[in-house]
Amino acid sequence: MNTVKVNRISLALCLVLSTKSYRTIDALAFSSSGVRNVVLMKSGAPMVPSAFHKVGSPMRSNPITSLRATSDEGKDEEIERLLSMAAKLRADAASLEAEKAKERADAAEKAFRQFDTNQDEEIDVKELKIGLEKVLKTELSDKRAEELMKEFDSSGDGKLQIDEFVTIDQFRNRLESLAQEEKRLASEAQKLAKKEQEDAALAQARLDILNDREPTVSDRAFSVLPYLFPLLDGLQYGRFLLGGEDGSNPFIVALAVVYSLYRTIPFSGLVAFFALNILSNNPGINRLVRYNMQQAIFLDIGLFFPGLVTGLLGFALKGANVELPTSVVQLGTDAIFVTLLVALAYCSVSSLLGITPDKLPLISGAVTKRMPSVDMFTVDSDGNIRMKEEDEKEEKDE
Repeated sequence: MNTVKVNRISLALCLVLSTKSYRTIDALAFSSSGVRNVVLMKSGAPMVPSAFHKVGSPMRSNPITSLRATSDEGKDEEIERLLSMAAKLRADAASLEAEKAKERADAAEKAFRQFDTNQDEEIDVKELKIGLEKVLKTELSDKRAEELMKEFDSSGDGKLQIDEFVTIDQFRNRLESLAQEEKRLASEAQKLAKKEQEDAALAQARLDILNDREPTVSDRAFSVLPYLFPLLDGLQYGRFLLGGEDGSNPFIVALAVVYSLYRTIPFSGLVAFFALNILSNNPGINRLVRYNMQQAIFLDIGLFFPGLVTGLLGFALKGANVELPTSVVQLGTDAIFVTLLVALAYCSVSSLLGITPDKLPLISGAVTKRMPSVDMFTVDSDGNIRMKEEDEKEEKDE
């Protein structure tokens, strides 16, 4: 039926084109007559007016004019016929569309009656799920059924009435689009999970290189040892506090023995400085230990400034023939030594508790800036972990 209607439309278009061709021929005929008159005018021959043809004898009438009149009548009839045919085709198309709409409505109503098992003129999510599984012969999840319900439930009451129900094909098409969307989301989730796994592996690899894990008991105990370096160098400021002991205090005796052994090593302070500096740059050592090594170095450097100030002050006073009272000198050195002991006590107790001692003014802030972190490492094209500074330096050299 649709093919016949298409053929009729094609025939009508052909006839319209033919009619336009007839009009073109007439135009050419009029144009030819006009051209003939112009030629006669140029040649000096007399022109025959159009009125002469109308009143002349039948033998002298223009045959082209008669043919044109006959042609006009035929064309008018043809146009009317084509217009009538076009109107009929439009009516047929509207009728066909109405039939299809009625078929869809009948199919939707039939499916609605099949889905509405309790005959309450409404279809809930459970009925929709069971009906689609039966018709489409596939398992449907509760989530998918709820999505379909939200898609077609225009009233928003959580149920489908007969005017909201659509054909099975529409449900199938919507299910296919939902399935494609879920596949896309699953693919994106898979890519995201893969990236997170790669990031986790990278973070773990960085942690394996840079030991920032929680310190063990041995790490806590070992992290206190670096503070012996500033303590031994600071004993010179405790000569007044420790010099008056009669040797009965075992702590002072043990400290004196350690200090004596420390001083027997040539350039002991310089050796301790370089040893702590090298070890603190080893990323395999626990961060707490490395932090305390750096902080011990900064504390020892900090002891240099009181000695420098004391030496310059003594030199100036000596040049002015002024001598500081012994009590003032003793008070100053005792204050420096006590401050050092308080700082070392804080660092030692915090370290034994597994807490980074980062609250010393000025010193802890400088130490924290020097401590490497996982952000300082990157992965090269071969999968090896390198320091970012090294990569940037190589790129700059290139």
